[in-house]
Amino acid sequence: MAKGGDVELIDVVDADDRVIDTVPRSVMRRDVLRHRAVFILVRDPEGRVLIHRRSERKDIWAGWWDIAIGGVVAAGESYDDAARRELWEEAGIEALPAFVSAGAYDDAEVSLIGRCYEVCHDGEVEPRDGEVAEFRWVSTEELKALEARHAFLPDSLALLGPRLFRA
Repeated sequence: MAKGGDVELIDVVDADDRVIDTVPRSVMRRDVLRHRAVFILVRDPEGRVLIHRRSERKDIWAGWWDIAIGGVVAAGESYDDAARRELWEEAGIEALPAFVSAGAYDDAEVSLIGRCYEVCHDGEVEPRDGEVAEFRWVSTEELKALEARHAFLPDSLALLGPRLFRA
């Protein structure tokens, strides 16, 4: 992870995913600057999806549920390296996720260009970095019911939801 002293540095990108600046993460969040992010859909051999509830210490959408492991790509880091890093840091999964899609997402809270991945995992999951409060394995039907009752990250749903909920 790119650090400037104790400050996490993030590449700001244009609409074509070209780096136009590098800023501290706090500035990226404060100014809602477009950055790179990764999203990894984790399934087990039965097709269930690993979802998690974010810790209350997250800088955005604290305590919300997420359908993907993932996060912000550090300055100078590749998408693939970020995907492997996030899998390990958030869930203790050591794997090479497969690229499945890419897209942009923008709302009042976040602006990003994301790469989406998928991995099949049938072992243990373990929150390692304090960013995950709890994990659950759920079927697509169970996920739909949970989504109706709980707040889920809108960027993950926008970028990976069609893959999960397609007919």
